[in-house]
Amino acid sequence: MIPRKTSFLAAASASCALVAATLSVTARADEGMWTFDGFPAARMKADYGWAPDQAWLDKVRASAVRLTGGCSASFVSDAGLILTNHHCVASCLYDNSSSAQDLLEHGFTAARLEDEKKCPGQQAEVVTRITDVTDQVKAAIGALSGEALTKARDAKIAEIEAAGCSDTAKFRCQVVTLFGGGQYKLYTYRKYSDVRLVWAPEDRAATFGGDPDNFNFPRYSLDGSFLRAYENGKPVKTPVHLTWNPRAPKADEATFVVGNPGSTSRLYTMSQLAFEREVRLPITVATLSELRGRLIRAMEESPEHQREGLDLLNGIENSLKVYIGRTKALNDPAFTDKLAAAEQALKEKSAGNAAIGDPWAQVDKAVDAYRTLYVPYRYDAPTSTLYGYAQTLVFAAAERAKPNAERLPGYTDSDLPLTEKRLLDPTPLYPWLDQLEMSWSLSKAREYLGVDDPQSKLLLGKESPEGLAGRLISGTRLADPAYRKQLWEGGEAAIKASDDPMIQYALRLEANQRKLKQEVDEAYAGPVTQAGAKLADARFAAYGDSLYPDATFTLRISYGKVHGWTERGHEVPFQTTMGGTFDRATGASPFDLAPAFAARQSQIDPAITYDFVTTNDIIGGNSGSPVIDKAGTVIGAAFDGNIHSLGGNYGYDPVLNRTVVVSTAALQEALETIYPAPRIVKELAAK
Repeated sequence: MIPRKTSFLAAASASCALVAATLSVTARADEGMWTFDGFPAARMKADYGWAPDQAWLDKVRASAVRLTGGCSASFVSDAGLILTNHHCVASCLYDNSSSAQDLLEHGFTAARLEDEKKCPGQQAEVVTRITDVTDQVKAAIGALSGEALTKARDAKIAEIEAAGCSDTAKFRCQVVTLFGGGQYKLYTYRKYSDVRLVWAPEDRAATFGGDPDNFNFPRYSLDGSFLRAYENGKPVKTPVHLTWNPRAPKADEATFVVGNPGSTSRLYTMSQLAFEREVRLPITVATLSELRGRLIRAMEESPEHQREGLDLLNGIENSLKVYIGRTKALNDPAFTDKLAAAEQALKEKSAGNAAIGDPWAQVDKAVDAYRTLYVPYRYDAPTSTLYGYAQTLVFAAAERAKPNAERLPGYTDSDLPLTEKRLLDPTPLYPWLDQLEMSWSLSKAREYLGVDDPQSKLLLGKESPEGLAGRLISGTRLADPAYRKQLWEGGEAAIKASDDPMIQYALRLEANQRKLKQEVDEAYAGPVTQAGAKLADARFAAYGDSLYPDATFTLRISYGKVHGWTERGHEVPFQTTMGGTFDRATGASPFDLAPAFAARQSQIDPAITYDFVTTNDIIGGNSGSPVIDKAGTVIGAAFDGNIHSLGGNYGYDPVLNRTVVVSTAALQEALETIYPAPRIVKELAAK
């Protein structure tokens, strides 16, 4: 499919106390999602009296795992065992469940290696090399602008990726844009396309406290799970891995979070932030709220609907809390005034520099153009898993017939293996749920575009959103992975010959989607990339090169310490204990105990550290990241932030921002006592 609009994995804080720090100034203590080729060792040593050496960084980098489902993880044994969060494997549990065996609700333990279950669509990736390719990409761009710029940039990126990874079965190459177009880096990954589920607790153990406790602390959450990477049907050998260390954290000890933060907007100009506040966020909050309501109503129809809709509902509710927090932050004058002051300071430092010019004005003009294009671009296609399959097949057939350098991102030689895997992996699909999402999204398209808009007519014809969704989903064969494979392998001829109604619908929308992408590239994406390079030059000239780029779901490292904070005059402790779970339990959802916790209360050591907080700078995408001590051992897995950390999308506050971590001590207790897994305990203890 055509790459969709930016997916924001974190949001702004509801806290008016947030002190914004932008990249127009030098990062403060504990602030920064640093690239591994730009770790500020000297700064950390000045702050902490110690910093890791290159050997330490190399080992940690080689142990860090990116899960293409949108999370982070780490190798913790020499046999490909992967530590991550429970909510990062929830979809795998969901996909392997049935009405007779609900793994999401009841948890899962693979007693034997052969019991480990495949996770559809999942891939594990480890960075092996980072190469600066800025000069090559900028040379290809030259003085081009608009759509010509994006085409030249994407062609050069496709060329670099293809040259860097000739063996696409084992490696993936990805050129990453940093500093808004100021830098380009080639990330080379060793990939493992067979990822299997090993161990996961009950859903209630991981989600205890539900939405009231989400983005809050104290927490009592067992948000940890284990996967395993396989190759050729056997566990991968991973001699370089983190050492499992099931100990309690110590107050103020140094910690590192290593993972893949998804997306931040700390480099945004004021006009881009205004667009977020005035256009994108209001639409997102309103429409997601409606989807949540529709889904809850439908889930009440039957126990099966309740089970089948839970994974989607959890994701919607988490996203809503995030987007509402971001909206509140951007409506806080004290917060936005600080951002405006930082932008003005950079403008003043750059004044008179002819090489930089006025990139802010260029972004302003591009944002004005995007305001007109945004709604049509957002609503150029419905939301639906089955439609997504159709769109991927239609675009892949056309793109694969082109030279590699002329293809859209997502369909180049370096991207195709993952695109194909996601398309063809067998995954359970529930027609009622897909129809609900499709009819909702089509109704929102008609609402925001207007009934008489040509695009509304293209999307719906003379049918209602509900009628069209029902007809397409009941008539398509795309739920069958064998049929998807037949169309994928058949290419353009098979697509054009198909009478599948969903394929025909995707073909109907294709030309308009390509046209809208061209218009957005010309009016917005191209100019913003061009301006981004100048803004990066301005920052480097004003503040030096000891800066970190916005998050891009690529490997980063942050440093901080175990430390609580003060909330409304009260000290928030840095840790909770497992015994606190029983004190917090009320017997009513969402504070009802997981059955295994209730059954084994007398056996659980109440003094064991459960969750703890650190000052590390993280954002969505860091979920599952190992929390590492100075010795390089893993003492926890990051799974959340406090409510203040949601402002990390725009800035970092060292006083209030906190990362929330499930401790390895708690996970060890769970593996030994609550959800016994002696095979995994033995593997983790192996030297």
